Amino acid sequence: MTQGSDSLSEEFRAFIRQSEFPCVGAKSALAREQIEIVTARDIRCAEDDRRILDRAYAFLRSHEAEPKMFTSFAVLFEGPRDLDERAFETHLWARLNALHRLDAENHGWSSEVSDDPAAPDFGFSLGGHAFFVVGFHPGSGRAARRFPCPGIVFNLHEQFRTLRARGQYGRMKETIIDRDIKLDGTANPMIAEHGAVSEARQYSGRAVGESWRCPFKRR
Repeated sequence: MTQGSDSLSEEFRAFIRQSEFPCVGAKSALAREQIEIVTARDIRCAEDDRRILDRAYAFLRSHEAEPKMFTSFAVLFEGPRDLDERAFETHLWARLNALHRLDAENHGWSSEVSDDPAAPDFGFSLGGHAFFVVGFHPGSGRAARRFPCPGIVFNLHEQFRTLRARGQYGRMKETIIDRDIKLDGTANPMIAEHGAVSEARQYSGRAVGESWRCPFKRR
């Protein structure tokens, strides 16, 4: 645990608690005390990767033993706190690539999603489970992603599948989009249905064009 980790974790919880924060799924996870938070030093460095992965595995073991809706695994980095959108995107994918390389030593890719970041059914994988990744940092162009330090949140894909099966996903998505418009004035242009376009385009929060190529490579 790094110095100030408790305060950083509470700062993130307070960020989600804000009345205007648009993601009602995150609010539900927080209300149920189901956001697992781990803190690390520097998003540019690999020193905490193994510890992050070990905590992710512990999160997955807990979920496998007792599956729950609205649960997330969040990694908060103490710095740097002056990254612009492109720099954050670079370091986000560097960490995801590094975590994948370690994960691949013992686990295959989730069968739920494609491992090709250009494929419309791409999803990130750790421990054999598929995740949708959400990045946060102080330089984000979207208020909902603008947190004082860099952060990466991993949301299990199976939760979205369950919501779809229950007929609840569409309504929840519309609520989040409406709240995001109220917060930022416009809808997030990167939002897309899974299977329509690669979700990798959404991870960093930066608006990217058709020529963008994901820097992820499966080992």
